[in-house]
Formats: sequence, C-alpha cells, structure tokens
Amino acid sequence: MDSFHWTQLLNPEFYINLQIAGVPVGIYVVLFIVFAETGLFAGFFLPGDSLLFLAGIYSGELMATLFSIEGDFLNVLLLSVLVACAGIVGNTFGYWFGAKSGTYLYQKEDSFWFKKKYLVQSHEFFEKHGGRAIIFARFLPVIRTFAPIIAGVVKMDKKKFMFYNILSSFLWAVTLIFAGHYLYGFCRDQFGIDLKSYIEYIILIIVAVTTVPLLINALKGKKITEEEAKAEATDDDDSNIIPPA
Repeated sequence: MDSFHWTQLLNPEFYINLQIAGVPVGIYVVLFIVFAETGLFAGFFLPGDSLLFLAGIYSGELMATLFSIEGDFLNVLLLSVLVACAGIVGNTFGYWFGAKSGTYLYQKEDSFWFKKKYLVQSHEFFEKHGGRAIIFARFLPVIRTFAPIIAGVVKMDKKKFMFYNILSSFLWAVTLIFAGHYLYGFCRDQFGIDLKSYIEYIILIIVAVTTVPLLINALKGKKITEEEAKAEATDDDDSNIIPPA
C-alpha cells in the first residue's frame, strides 16, 4: 500500500479511487464532498468541478461499487442523478443553515475554516444576479458554498429557491460528468490519448478556468474588512430585499 501524504487531499483522483480495507468507497466520498461543498460553509476548500469531471471519466468504476449496469450512457446518467441529488440536499441544508443562523455568520470571527470576506462577496454576487445566482454559483468555487446560505439569510422564497436549486444541481452535474466521460472517450478513440495519464494537467486547467474570474474580480474589488462585514449584518435593507430573478 502506498504511503499517504497530505497533498493527496488536493487531488480529486485520490477521493475517487479511495479504498477502505480493500473496499472501494469512491462513490460515497464523491457524494459527500458534493454535499459538503454545496451545503457546509467549511467545504469551500474541497474539489468540486474537477472532481465531477474526473467522476465522469471513472463513472464505470464508481457505479460498479453500487451495482452493475449494462450500458455506458445509463452509467453516466445515473451517476449524474446521484450527484445532482447530493447537490440539492447540500444546497437545501445550506439554505436552512442560513435561515437559522441569521446575522451570526457576519459577526463570526475569521478562522481557518471560515472567512467572512467570502460570505460578503457571495452576498454581493447574490444581490446582483438574484435567483439566477443559485445557477451561476454552481459553476464558481467558493461562491457555490455560500450562495445557498446567503439565500437563507435574506429569506429568499423557498419555492423559488428550490426551483433554482434543482435546476442548477442537474445542470452542474450533467454538464461536468458527461463532459468528462465523453471527452475521455473521444480523445481515446480519435487520437489514442488516455486522459487518465494527464489528470494533473486536467485538474490545473479546470481550477484555472473556474478560479481566475474570481481572482480577477477580487483584485478589482475593494478589500472587505471585518467592520464592513459586521455593518452588512446590521443592514436591514439587505436582509429584507430579494433582487428579481
């Protein structure tokens, strides 16, 4: 058995191929990570987009843990449905947590697991895009962790939230998982390229594509201080107004 190194935690492939006592548990870990990244504010550091893309490549191995399915398309489709459901549950939990916590998160001090600036940036993103922010946030690291929490904090209509929650979850899961699976097959069949041999580069590309816009926005935007975050918590207008979808 290979020795473990903490850097493996940054590699989505580690979670997909994880085994406990020789038993593959990758599918369960993937579903938990999707739930945590979309429902727990401490999950913003977990791999999301790259994990789903790789899950598409390893869809056969992942689904074989649960049951044997005949048909390539059905394997990928069922995996996408499972991941989408995990995302729906995660976002629903995040909404509930935001509704219950109220202004507590804005007053909470920064820690390793929690950064107030991410919360405020997500709030601003949510105010700009309204209900559509739930969809956009699915494809943006960090933002997707806090968007459902913000929706709960500002008391977004539950039916409206669930509509965007379900729609965004399926769009996110289907897009990335199907892209990973069929791009892998296309490159293998047409060019003889095994994308599994270039996992590190794929991860770097996906991370760059999804995080660069956030970095650019952060550099352009003003620095958010703790005082500003606390002021945001006491702003009655922000807590009661939901922008149009």
